Amino acid sequence: MEYNNIEVDRILNKKILIIGDVGRGKTRFTAKILDTLVSNGLSKYITVIDMAPSTKSIGVRLLAYTESVKNVRYFFSEKIRGPRIEGKSPTEVIEIACANREIIEKFLEEYLNNPTEILIINDLTLYLHAGEINKIIDLMERTKTFIANAYYGDILSDDKGSGLSLKEKLLVQTLSKKFDTIIML
Repeated sequence: MEYNNIEVDRILNKKILIIGDVGRGKTRFTAKILDTLVSNGLSKYITVIDMAPSTKSIGVRLLAYTESVKNVRYFFSEKIRGPRIEGKSPTEVIEIACANREIIEKFLEEYLNNPTEILIINDLTLYLHAGEINKIIDLMERTKTFIANAYYGDILSDDKGSGLSLKEKLLVQTLSKKFDTIIML
């Protein structure tokens, strides 16, 4: 799937995971996919769950790259934080991750109570830090088209000794086996 030439028929009814390190364009590519779907008249079939933290340095919401989020059901929260960036100790990193999980799980439940045919998740790893992989697998199984991006790299490896980075990497590896297409940026 080429970055500038995204074909709808290569997206629909697929499970697509976009992974890479910080600054590789995961969110920008996800935004391009969303734009393609919306421009093809599919807005009413799309839900976006934007898990990106509200930090200024790393993690960007889809809204930074596309206005298309205004045309779909869009969940996000200003209260989601970057555990490794904002946490000062192992305990604080885990506390932030758990607080994020509580916020995100409300979005997941709202989606499961009223699913759409297309689900797009920005920054999936924010949930995987403290959430259950089975909930994500359940989401994947309940939607026809599932597109997510996830951090997979080394730049954010300093987790203050919390174990969060290793857990994140292992869960992304496990989850990636459930996808039709993996795009490494």
